[in-house]
Order: sequence, then C-alpha cells, then structure tokens
Amino acid sequence: MAFGRHVEMAPHAVALASETDRAAFIRRTYMHLAGAIAVFAGLELLYFGPMLPTTENLVRVMLGNQYSWLIVLGLFMFVGYIADRWARRAETPGMAYLGLAVYVVAESIIFVPLLYVATFYTSPDVLPTAIWMTLGLFVGLTATVFITRKDFSFMRTILTVGGFVAMGIIVVAILFGFELGVFFSGAMIALAAGYILYYTSAVMKHYGTNQHVAASLALFAAVALMFWYVLRLLMVLNRR
Repeated sequence: MAFGRHVEMAPHAVALASETDRAAFIRRTYMHLAGAIAVFAGLELLYFGPMLPTTENLVRVMLGNQYSWLIVLGLFMFVGYIADRWARRAETPGMAYLGLAVYVVAESIIFVPLLYVATFYTSPDVLPTAIWMTLGLFVGLTATVFITRKDFSFMRTILTVGGFVAMGIIVVAILFGFELGVFFSGAMIALAAGYILYYTSAVMKHYGTNQHVAASLALFAAVALMFWYVLRLLMVLNRR
C-alpha cells in the first residue's frame, strides 16, 4: 500500500528545472506509471489464465486463517519498503528499476485473493466498473493538480496519521474477525485520493529530475490502493 511513503525536496527538484527538463521528467514518470500498470495487468491475466490452478492454491494459502493474511500483509509492507527504498535512493538506474519491478510483482500477488473473489463470486460487472471508476478518479485528481498547480505537500501529516490509523484498524479487524464495511472502504478511497494529490504535486515540484522511477512507483502504489478499495466497496454493495 501507499502508507508511509513520503517525498522530500530533492537537490535538483523539478520546480527548479527548466521547462524542457520538467516536461521530460513528467513524461517519463507517467510513461513508467503506464508501464507498471500494464505489467500488473499482464501478471493478473497470467495468474487467472494459464496459472489458474496454482493461483487457486495460492488463494487457499493466503486466506488459510486470519494469521495467514496478517503475515501476507506484513511481508508485503516489508517488501514494499525495500522496493521503495531501492527506487528512491538507487545509485544506479538498474537498482531503481529493480525496486519498481519488485513492487509491481508484490502488488500483483497481494491482489490475487481480492481479484479471485471479484472474478468468481460477484457480478461480472463489478471488476470492470472498479477499473473505470479508479481510472476516472485518478484522471480527475491528476487534472486538478495540473490545472490548479497547487502544492499538496501540506497533506503529509494528515496522510501519515491516516495511514497508521487505517493499518491499525485493519490489523484489529483481522485479529478479532470483524468485517470492515462500506464506510471504511469509503474512507480508504478518500485516503488514496489524498495520496494521489500529494504524489502528483510532488511530481510537479519536489522530486529530482532523475527520480522518475521512484515517482512512478509512488503513483502506482496510490492508484493500487484506490483500486483495491473501490473494488472492495463495489463487492460489498454487490452482496447487498
């Protein structure tokens, strides 16, 4: 998830770069974001196509009991932290790309149980609706930042606190076996929207012009978080 991933003003920040360098950085960032999303989608098609029997076994292991999913979340957060660190502090482009690749693969795996339930146990309209809703929200939020040119770095503390509170609620829900309902999913969509605003303004102002891989990873994490909870919300509503 996107929890805890923040941006400091880089020595060669985009805001201080020339128009040409700024445009090139933004273009590279969103091309890498598109590539990350395409790889994620390709992996999911692989998991739910040729690898479906293996995927079903993986779902059983990941959802074996409440502690299994807690372990999965813990491993995902650890891998995500390492991958983000590689992408942001890499001394070579290869290390930055490795961080992005590791994060995309980890995200594709943690999505497997949710997509499995959405694919086989809900209406066929739920998954495509979630995809289009997430895309629409992302485009709208991105346009808001690009048009207003507002700096959303002031949201850092709010997002940090919100992320820790959300993670605490998730852990308690897993341990005590209660379901997080519609209102929690709505709150998490709002949190994801905040992350998208924060990272998009950072792309325009705070990242270094050589940090396009790290910027694309942060945006991908925020989009994935939003997609997770949009899909979860629609699944809950579909059951009603």
